[in-house]
Amino acid sequence: MSRWKALPAELDPRVRQLLVRLRRLKDHSGLSVRQLAARTGYSPKSWERYLGGRSLPPREAVEALARIGGDDPTRLLALHEVAAEAWANPRGGTAVPEPSVGGTAVPEPEILSAGPDDGGTRSLRVALVAGAVALVLAVSSAVLVTMRLMDHDGGKGTEETTTTVTLSAGTSAPSYTCRVKQVDGLWYAGNSLTRSATVGYGDSGPAVAEVQCLLRRAGISPGGIDGMFGPLTQGAVKAFQRQARLDVDGVVGPHTWKALRG
Repeated sequence: MSRWKALPAELDPRVRQLLVRLRRLKDHSGLSVRQLAARTGYSPKSWERYLGGRSLPPREAVEALARIGGDDPTRLLALHEVAAEAWANPRGGTAVPEPSVGGTAVPEPEILSAGPDDGGTRSLRVALVAGAVALVLAVSSAVLVTMRLMDHDGGKGTEETTTTVTLSAGTSAPSYTCRVKQVDGLWYAGNSLTRSATVGYGDSGPAVAEVQCLLRRAGISPGGIDGMFGPLTQGAVKAFQRQARLDVDGVVGPHTWKALRG
């Protein structure tokens, strides 16, 4: 695994989330920066800037890395859309500084920005895209889990709490709650059926909410059940891994899923 330098503190969380995901894909691919450059057509220096948070990677670079890393490019492109909006309009009005050589700013044509006349339209499009992706993932997972639990309604040893999955007004991300039930000796919380997906810091979605619910069932608080893998969730995962005598890396993979579900 690469030893990554810390991302710039001034990065918007939405940009940071995209870059953490891209770094993980690069590590998963096993490619060096030079090999990645040869496979994508972007120079090693460009990839160093992109993954170091000094410039925003273009859409085509994100899609290329997604395919190399075996990930679904649709989700990454949705994250890129949100990150591009954040990059063009940073919170607090402070832009991320451009990279420079000898004190002279180097322009990055790949950085996406909205013009003065299309800002409202672009913001609305970003919110709609991100909201649609999150809603489809949440609803699909809820339907699959409901069908599985109905098929095994006579199973032994259940523990249930009332659960709903709703889309919060004015936001693009769903909120989650837990419906914990044991099926065939395994625990499910109603958000995701996965037993092998790797999720870690910076990830978001139903699989993260499932981890948070199962951590709570195990008596370890991950903070809120918000589907966001932040510092509190990472700390809870490490505590659970120590308790289960697993490798303590703060990342939920097949072994940690097995312990959470069992």
